[in-house]
Amino acid sequence: MTNNTTYNNWLRHIAGNNALIIAGPCSAETEDQVINTAIGVKKAGGHIFRAGIWKPRTRPGNFEGVGAIGLKWLQKAKATTGLMTAVEVANPHHVELALANDVDILWIGARTSVNPFSVQEIADALRGVNKPVLVKNPINPDLALWIGALERIEKAGIKNLGAIHRGFSSYKKMPYRNEPLWQIPIDLKTRFPELPLINDPSHISGKHENVFDIAQTAIQLMFDGLMIETHINPEKAWSDARQQITPETLAGFIPQFVPPNDRVFNPGLLKNFKVLRKDIDDIDTELVNLLRQRQEKIEEIGRLKLKENLAIYQKERWLDILNKAIHNAQENNINQKFIEQLFRLLHQESLKIQHRVFKENQV
Repeated sequence: MTNNTTYNNWLRHIAGNNALIIAGPCSAETEDQVINTAIGVKKAGGHIFRAGIWKPRTRPGNFEGVGAIGLKWLQKAKATTGLMTAVEVANPHHVELALANDVDILWIGARTSVNPFSVQEIADALRGVNKPVLVKNPINPDLALWIGALERIEKAGIKNLGAIHRGFSSYKKMPYRNEPLWQIPIDLKTRFPELPLINDPSHISGKHENVFDIAQTAIQLMFDGLMIETHINPEKAWSDARQQITPETLAGFIPQFVPPNDRVFNPGLLKNFKVLRKDIDDIDTELVNLLRQRQEKIEEIGRLKLKENLAIYQKERWLDILNKAIHNAQENNINQKFIEQLFRLLHQESLKIQHRVFKENQV
C-alpha cells in the first residue's frame, strides 16, 4: 500500500453520500432469528446484513457459532430482503465456504489480523476473488500490524478493500470494552485517505447504551460507515448480549448519522477558522518552546544527581508533581485524566533524559 493508492470506491456504490450501515447479530443462532433480524435491518435503513457464523472465543466451551448451516440462513435472508451479506472469516476453509454460499463481503477479525501467518493464509485463499474484504484492527494498538494485514490482502489482488476500527484491548479500567484510541484510525486514514474506514461501536462500547455516542463520534471524525451489532431480542442473544441493539433502536439512530460536509464553508466561517487556527498554531509553538526549556532543566537536574550519586527516580517528587498537575487541571476545568496521561508521558521522558545524561557524563 502506498499513500497515493486509489481504491475502488465500492462503498459509495452501496451507500451513496450516506454513512454505510452494516448491521446484524453478533452470532447467527436460528434461521428465524437471522431472517427476522435481516428484515428489521432492512426496515431500519441498513445497507448490509452481517452475522457471525464462526465465533472465536477466549475459552473453550463457549458458543463458537452455528457453522456452515448459518450460511444457508444468510442466503435466505438475502433473498428475502435484498440486502448484501457479510461474515467474518478466520481461515481458508471459512473463505471457501463463504464464497460457495455467495456471501458478498468478507471481513477479517481482530484476533486474526494480529497474526501475519493467518492473514497470509486467508490472502492466498482470496486470490482471484472479486469481493470486498474488510480488515479489523489487531487487538493490540499497532498501526504497522494493521497496515501489514491490509497489504497482504491487497497483494492478493483484492481491489475492494476496507478497514474496520473496533478499538483495542487494554488492561486499564475504562468505561468501554475496548479502548477507542482514535488517533490510530485517524493516522491510517491520513496515510491512506481513499481507503474506506468503518467503525464498530458495538465492540468498542461493550454496552448498548454507549453505542450511539461512539458511532456519532466516528461519523464526526469522517469515518465512512458503521458496523453495529443488531438483534431482534438482545437480552436473549447467545453471545455479546450486552452490546447489541434492536432493529427499532437502529432505525432511530440511522437518521442522525449524517456525515459532516467538510467542504462547504461560507466565507465568514472560513475566516473565523483561519483566525482560531492561527492562534492554536502560536500556542503550539509556545508549548514546544516551553518543553525545550523544561528539558534543559531536567538535564541540569540529571547532572546534579550524577554528581551527588542520587537515584534518577524519586517517588515522592514524582507524586508531588502528579498531584499538583491534577489539582491544577481541576481548578482550570481541564480533563484530569488527560492531564494525568500527559504528565506520565512527561515523567517517562524525564527519566530517559536523565538516564542519557548519566551515560554521557559517567567516567
